[in-house]
Amino acid sequence: MVTTTDRNFDDLAERFAHRVYGGAKGKIRQAVISRDLDAFIPRALATAGLKPLRVLDVGGGLGYFAIKLAALGHTVVFNDLSGVMTAKAQQTAKAVGVYDNITWHTGPYQELNQALPAGHGFDLILCHALLEWLAQPAELIPALRALLLPRGYLSFCFYNPQGMVYRNLIRGNFDWVNQSQHYRANQRSLTPNNAIAIPQVEAWLSASNFTILSEAGIRVFTDYVVDKRGGHQCEDQVLAMELVYSNQAPYMRLGRYIHILAQCNTENK
Repeated sequence: MVTTTDRNFDDLAERFAHRVYGGAKGKIRQAVISRDLDAFIPRALATAGLKPLRVLDVGGGLGYFAIKLAALGHTVVFNDLSGVMTAKAQQTAKAVGVYDNITWHTGPYQELNQALPAGHGFDLILCHALLEWLAQPAELIPALRALLLPRGYLSFCFYNPQGMVYRNLIRGNFDWVNQSQHYRANQRSLTPNNAIAIPQVEAWLSASNFTILSEAGIRVFTDYVVDKRGGHQCEDQVLAMELVYSNQAPYMRLGRYIHILAQCNTENK
């Protein structure tokens, strides 16, 4: 049995559902990642011989992408540390009619190697907004690589600490900026304490023999708007502009979250 001090969202599941997926922020996040995956999945299918993909969703939360991919006919394994979050994802999967198309695992991601059948392996691993909540974040990417099939793909989304610094610079919170390295969020907050900078994530991916195929920012301007005017007042226009600039430099590096698609470029040992 693996022991872990990683963040469990049992106590904040309702707030997570409301804040992350229940409003405009959630719609932007879903739209950017969906756009990236939809453009990329034909390539993954070709690598897999045009068979349904074997997909693992690590830290799957409310199951949005696990359910979406299961509905498209792919074979999906869902994992989350939170039993409450898993139950909510299962409820949605039942409503959509794909509950039995998903294998459910509640527990630390560190248990997956032992929990999965012998000879398992995945064409695609989704890992969205988990890294920043881990006690030992450096261990995550090597563990995910070990679960991929040769030439497998990784959809990796993580909180961008530079986005928080930039937001506070814009708002004149210079004392916060000067002390940002000592920042500790309230336990009831959805702002992580252990955010990892983009260069470090890229270095970890490189060290695990991943090649980055694409990068996008999530909420590259929305969170920085103080006085909403003009198009800011129209949710559809905001979403459209977020999609336009999410994968353009330099704006994508301002995203509150970063979404990277990468491929393992060597066979797993």
